[in-house]
Amino acid sequence: MASPKQDTSLFEHHAEVCKIFSHPKRLRIIEALRHKELTVGEVVDRLSLPKANVSQHLAVLRQKKVVLTRRDGLSIFYRIANPKIIQACDLMRQVLVEQLEEGVRLAKRLKAR
Repeated sequence: MASPKQDTSLFEHHAEVCKIFSHPKRLRIIEALRHKELTVGEVVDRLSLPKANVSQHLAVLRQKKVVLTRRDGLSIFYRIANPKIIQACDLMRQVLVEQLEEGVRLAKRLKAR
């Protein structure tokens, strides 16, 4: 069993990792990389974001080991480091959709009164 100090460290690390997923552009980049690896230019084209901005976000994702890179000549390809990252994003999105749907149902019930 983990000691309280180890447990706190794990929670702190967990919180740091979650911060990575707190930026909408990073979430969009993760979604773009869902099915295949892409170069920075391909991410820029898919998301219509400035190249410098995409590069900065990819650097953060790479630093935190959310994405991995592969060099092929002059091109650097980015891919999701672990498929569980996609699963976690999908799970959170499902929770958010359920919350939104519940809010709509509640609003309809209140309006019908």
